[in-house]
Amino acid sequence: MPTSAVISALARSLLAGELIVNDVQARAVRTLGRRWRWLRPLARRYVEAFAGQTRPRHRDVFQFLADDPGFVDARVKYRNEIAIAEWIAEPQRMQPVAAAHHWDLPAIENVSDLADWLCLSVGELEWYADLKGLCYKLRNPKLQHYHYRILPKRSGGVRLLESPKSNLKALQRRILSGILDRVSVHPAVHGFVKGRSIASFAAPHAGKPVLLRLDLQDFFPSFPAARVQALFRTLGYPESIADCLGGICTNAVPRDVWNNRQPEVRTLYARPHLPQGAPTSPALANLMAYHLDCRLLGLAKSAGAVYTRYADDLAFSGGEGFNRVARRFSTHAAAIALEEGFSVNHRKTRIMRQGVRQHLAGIVVNQQPNLHRRELELLEAILTNCVRSGPKSQNRAALPDFRAHLEGRIGFVEMINRVKGNRLRALFEGIEWE
Repeated sequence: MPTSAVISALARSLLAGELIVNDVQARAVRTLGRRWRWLRPLARRYVEAFAGQTRPRHRDVFQFLADDPGFVDARVKYRNEIAIAEWIAEPQRMQPVAAAHHWDLPAIENVSDLADWLCLSVGELEWYADLKGLCYKLRNPKLQHYHYRILPKRSGGVRLLESPKSNLKALQRRILSGILDRVSVHPAVHGFVKGRSIASFAAPHAGKPVLLRLDLQDFFPSFPAARVQALFRTLGYPESIADCLGGICTNAVPRDVWNNRQPEVRTLYARPHLPQGAPTSPALANLMAYHLDCRLLGLAKSAGAVYTRYADDLAFSGGEGFNRVARRFSTHAAAIALEEGFSVNHRKTRIMRQGVRQHLAGIVVNQQPNLHRRELELLEAILTNCVRSGPKSQNRAALPDFRAHLEGRIGFVEMINRVKGNRLRALFEGIEWE
């Protein structure tokens, strides 16, 4: 029997069980039909190789077995005796990492169960997961899963919004609410997290002598599909399930979307990545950046600084000790980001001391979190004129729901500065609406 068939059968049986020496040995014995003396040492080496890591793929286990010195010697010594006694056809079981045991994630152990959980047929699941990249090759927009919109950045370059169509968006929301929202994020993360906001992102840095701000470049496209699938395997899902979940949550942008423009970013978006516009992308990005957040928080503590992150905005602040090392610190932080698979946009790096306006995500933090005076004065003037001359006189952009627009802006001020927000709210209540 070909050696590759034996290794493949043995790898499949090991993946279907627990990462425990006794279970690994028992499954190997069942597959090979004989209690070889070298199986228990092999089981120990297998557990040591993959314990505490992301759940391995079949190809990783295959390669481990093919390269294991003890197994190589056994294959040579007993090449005419080692054979497959039984193909273990059991589905792989959930194997979450230790931290994931209390997250109450749904147990999904085969593709059929995943299709049922998403209310799809297996064929529909394969279509939406698109693991073969068929949608990337299709030129008919009606058969693609996303709408695309190219927006220019104020700093130069472009941003591509990838909005999933309604059916795919419903599947992504199901994954978000049923799986991703149950997983804990790093305490330093404030973007797209329930109970946190840009206000909580900026508040820890208020009144600090020095503030350092870094920006991660091409944040969402920096997460390839392989990294997304690895996250789902870390949560305990078998390889086939993790691949399908990752396929539903990632996208590769067809070339014709660019119309021969932006060749420098076209390659970045051509590989399967997190799409900016999908409901699952922010949660996945936060979870996959967990190791980055741990390392940056450790670096910040070593320098006596505070660290928070809102999506691709990184903020560090501290006292005079941090002030002396801020520039060197920014270099170390950028190096950590690069090691974790991100690139810092150095043109947006800012070291802001008390002598200048310190701001994060539009919030001024020199003394306490506040909005820029000009923005507050402009909103107050608009509300005052609405009271005097009616709201139509101020709706210069012809917004279809000008009332909701003003309420949203006032609500934002109330979140940052309750006193000034209450004053603006009082003006708003005095407007006569038709």
